[in-house]
Amino acid sequence: MKQRKLGTLQVSEIGAGCMNMSGNYNVPVSKDQGIKTIRKAFENGVTFFDTAEVYGPYINEELVGEALQPFRDQVKIATKFGFAIDGTIATNSRPEHIRKVVEESLKRLRTDHIDLYYQHRIDPNVPVEEVAGAIKDLIQQGKVLHFGLSEASAKSIRRAHAVQPVSAVQSEYSLWTRNVELNGVLATCNELGIGFVPWAPVGEGFLTGKIDTNTKFDQKNDFRAGFPRFSKEFLPLNMPIIEWIKAYAARKGATPSQISLAWLLAKGSNIVPIPGTRSEDHLLENLGARRFQLTAADVQEIETSLSKFPVYGDRMGKEHMSQIDYTV
Repeated sequence: MKQRKLGTLQVSEIGAGCMNMSGNYNVPVSKDQGIKTIRKAFENGVTFFDTAEVYGPYINEELVGEALQPFRDQVKIATKFGFAIDGTIATNSRPEHIRKVVEESLKRLRTDHIDLYYQHRIDPNVPVEEVAGAIKDLIQQGKVLHFGLSEASAKSIRRAHAVQPVSAVQSEYSLWTRNVELNGVLATCNELGIGFVPWAPVGEGFLTGKIDTNTKFDQKNDFRAGFPRFSKEFLPLNMPIIEWIKAYAARKGATPSQISLAWLLAKGSNIVPIPGTRSEDHLLENLGARRFQLTAADVQEIETSLSKFPVYGDRMGKEHMSQIDYTV
């Protein structure tokens, strides 16, 4: 597995998103299955694992901590703070709250330091400079090694970076979600030497080619049931996107997931996608994207061809979108 840099943090060029082992797109997997999949990722060269206190909540950090404990010193763990976790969708990034929850995350992760600590969402009630200052203190104490932001605007990234260097920014980015190319986020990361971590790099499953107009999303356990792009209205209109990617992947001897990940890897040396899966087979398929190194001409062909197909519907539901930092 090749390595990449997120700021000064060295990680495997493909990481592992661990969220959906604990629900959100499905019912949680068994602890044994989750541990098995995480350890299989490590055995195949993955050294970068992504979790958050809100996943579960809490149980995903516990799962990741237990799975990685035998080789903790050989991996990098990213986790996140910033939600109140009080039964609402409220944010809470007050410095005193950060100081409290970091101790809880450390305990669940069975470690004495967090390699990359993201603010999960910008808190409109707490200046990002105060958040950066709180993380700076934790870095000085050795409890956190690197600071990250998730779904932050270019302006917020610059403000935070001026107080405490930001190592990585995490936002949704894939072949059918390219907002960060247009809103200045990717350009700002490139300018400031900040790594970029695409979450949902295979489009929350859409870019695997395994979702079609007959796919049912569980209203209780699957966030996608409320995401406009996956609605009965818009999903059929979006199918030409994946049909083209399927045909292109077949030409390359790859799967649609592998082409989607290879495209991201080709977009910049500071980009480290974190596909999430509960399945060892899908994990190995995703890691196989490394075999397909797309040229500049390949990237141009993909983007030019896909530009003919509009994406219908917003990427998340209103509640989730209300938490995105659109400050410009």
